[in-house]
Amino acid sequence: MALRVTFVAAARNSPMLAERFEDDRPLDQAAWGEVQRVVGDLLPLAAAELRYCSPTPRSRATGDALGYAPLVQLALRDCDMGRWRGFTLGEAMAREPQAVDAWLADPWSAPHGGESLLTFISRVGGWLDTRPVEDGDRIVAVAEPSVIRAALVYALKAPPASYWNIDVRPLSTTTVTGRHGRWNLRFEGALQS
Repeated sequence: MALRVTFVAAARNSPMLAERFEDDRPLDQAAWGEVQRVVGDLLPLAAAELRYCSPTPRSRATGDALGYAPLVQLALRDCDMGRWRGFTLGEAMAREPQAVDAWLADPWSAPHGGESLLTFISRVGGWLDTRPVEDGDRIVAVAEPSVIRAALVYALKAPPASYWNIDVRPLSTTTVTGRHGRWNLRFEGALQS
């Protein structure tokens, strides 16, 4: 049986350049407003047999506001950024420019003392590959955009460097179908079956 896993990107609190590594702030008023504007479109995903979310406050709050009552999955947490946790990319670059360059260029590199990009992608991919087929074939997971990018790189068996070329917008949906080790990216129009 093939699984259908739809990722919903958590609402965002701040502009992209102000995003912080492992941001654990709750949704602000603007983000709540964004969720309320799309709740009608995303509510049908609550019919999924399994509903999960990243452990971040904004992923949990997004899932709850969309009516999913998601189960927190630690494997869907953001990349462990070590001593850069809470920094913006610009702040990390200002403090450790060579380390940031190494991290961006080498998927095995973890100069911040946390996870390498490859370790992060493998962790998220491991979660994807271990979804229980017998519990239902439709899954929804509210996650941080970085987690969704990691899942896509894993599912498509894309080179790790492609992680930096995937743009996941807040409250967007991305669906992969398949099962352990065999995943396909699925694009859907306005009318879904």
